Amino acid sequence: MSTVTTRFAPSPTGYIHVGNLRTALMNYLITRQQGGQFILRLDDTDQERSKQEYIDGLIADLAWLGLRYDRIEQQSLRMARYAEAAEQLKAAGRFYECFESPVELDLKRKKLLNMGKPPVYDRASLHLTGDQKAALRAEGRQGYWRFKLDRERIEWKDGIIGDISIDAASVSDPVLIKADGQVLYTFASSVDDVDMGVTHIVRGADHVTNTATQIQIMQALGGVPPNFAHHSLLTGPGGEELSKRLGTLSLRDLRARGVEPMALLSLMARLGSSKPVELAASMDDLIAGFDVGSFGAAPTKFDAEDLFPLTRHHVQGLPFASVRDRIAALGVPSDQAAAFWDVAKGNITVLDDMAQWWALFRDGAEPLVDEADRDFVAQAMALLPARPWTRDTWGQWTAAVKEVTGRKGKDLFRPLRRALTGRDAGPEMADVMPLLQKVPQA
Repeated sequence: MSTVTTRFAPSPTGYIHVGNLRTALMNYLITRQQGGQFILRLDDTDQERSKQEYIDGLIADLAWLGLRYDRIEQQSLRMARYAEAAEQLKAAGRFYECFESPVELDLKRKKLLNMGKPPVYDRASLHLTGDQKAALRAEGRQGYWRFKLDRERIEWKDGIIGDISIDAASVSDPVLIKADGQVLYTFASSVDDVDMGVTHIVRGADHVTNTATQIQIMQALGGVPPNFAHHSLLTGPGGEELSKRLGTLSLRDLRARGVEPMALLSLMARLGSSKPVELAASMDDLIAGFDVGSFGAAPTKFDAEDLFPLTRHHVQGLPFASVRDRIAALGVPSDQAAAFWDVAKGNITVLDDMAQWWALFRDGAEPLVDEADRDFVAQAMALLPARPWTRDTWGQWTAAVKEVTGRKGKDLFRPLRRALTGRDAGPEMADVMPLLQKVPQA
């Protein structure tokens, strides 16, 4: 049995977003289930748009998520290999040079559409003689290269969609090398997948036609096409197209908003599948529970707000040891740090929320006192015991206030909570009292 090998092949032309992550995670989990190899492959043949800052950001994002790749490849370092593969396809009669301008191609497409025919390239350049090509070059035209498809049905059993059959006669011969020499994704990816022994590829449903042509390219190169699975595309929560908003859904932005890696991974590992979304305890749990066959082909709604209940659940289950340094950075005294975490964790969604609670305990809050309660609160404050305060202080104080004022229940506790914390709700006041560094003047 051959080793399972998958890859994540992003273009470093921007920061990766949730759509990229979905693809990366599915390939990663398949690999880790089988003890195989996960390759990070940078599709950076577009040197003008590819930036080192995006590569650095990508590597940082994967490290934040805990997605460990076994090796990294860079397509810009493999140009000689693509040239070699191009010569192989030319010799086999599967590569041919074309000279039509974008305007000419557009006119051809429109003519075919007006005739009610599919806008498939007519292969006019395939029949050019050497003299005709020379004349076109003399006009200043630069040739680009297409792959000659075998016009037959291309069929495969997709890991998500099921049986797929595409008539190659309904697809234009794909351009694989541009006139400026840039090697395009369809070609570079096919060469790499063959050379690197990729056995499984999960990617978006928008790649189905690409897959059909790449199967033939791989076969023409003497390779065996991998097992393909095409996941659904993400939409917004209302079913709207998400692609225009993906820039605001970059992983770095979600991280800045306090989303926890395990919350994001847990959602992406189940979203669009028949399995319920639930917070995983660890990467091992995600791996064990993943089933690519449980995903559907219908567009999948994604709402970034769904990440925050999962983040809250994760954060509230964190042990003190994992947040000790972060709490210390807030300036919480070491002898109060554990108690602070016990109080804060049930009242935060993201870890950054701890700061506002410590600010409240350290500096005091702007008291909330209704006019009808003003005399009552002043009377209660006069009965507040001297420090140090313990967990028993709240009960002792409120009992004394009740005895003097006759107030009880909500009419007793709520005004005192609001006066001390400036909030209508929050942690148990018995737990809050020992942490209060400053009492507001009501």
